[in-house]
Amino acid sequence: MKLVRRQLLRLVAGVAVVPVLSRVASALDYPSQSVRLIVPYAPGGTTDTVARQIGPWLSERLAQAFVIESRPGAGTNVGNDAVAHAAPDGNTLLLFDPSAAINATLYERLNFNFIRDIAPIVCIFRTSLVIVVNPSLAAKTLPEFVAYAKANPGRINMASAGIGSSSQLAGELFKEMAGIDMTHIPYRGGGPAIVNLLGGQVDVFFSPL
Repeated sequence: MKLVRRQLLRLVAGVAVVPVLSRVASALDYPSQSVRLIVPYAPGGTTDTVARQIGPWLSERLAQAFVIESRPGAGTNVGNDAVAHAAPDGNTLLLFDPSAAINATLYERLNFNFIRDIAPIVCIFRTSLVIVVNPSLAAKTLPEFVAYAKANPGRINMASAGIGSSSQLAGELFKEMAGIDMTHIPYRGGGPAIVNLLGGQVDVFFSPL
């Protein structure tokens, strides 16, 4: 199914290929070799987990290896850049999320143009976010959390999957709506953020459900 380019902003998560497969190649011949599925986050987060679920499924059905490759950094720009400049043979895929659209508004200069250089081919999943806190935090309900944050401005460390990630934007929106101040701690993906949340290094994370 062909997607109009402006629909990128509506995609919550999807798979992209760069560039589109050559018109000369037959769809029945694809893939003719192993395929890299790049995840622009560190292992252990939602996007990585989804990739490791669909990778074996694709390998089984298409009789070629789908290799999951983590390329975290710069709010997904490292992984996105790698795919944008990959060989134009359709054997490099990208599992992306809203950060791909968000980054276009955050960075004045990127080495790629997501709309021009990468073609979305399918929507994989949509998900909601949930507020999770370390058990040691003196708040067990949302009203208690807001009250605690107001009584301790700037002392709550808010983890995110990276600058410009949906988890950061959700947290920033919540801060504005609730009238509270939290310190943003960006990570290279949701996996490391959850690890430090469990370890008590950060207090709260707006996590994909």
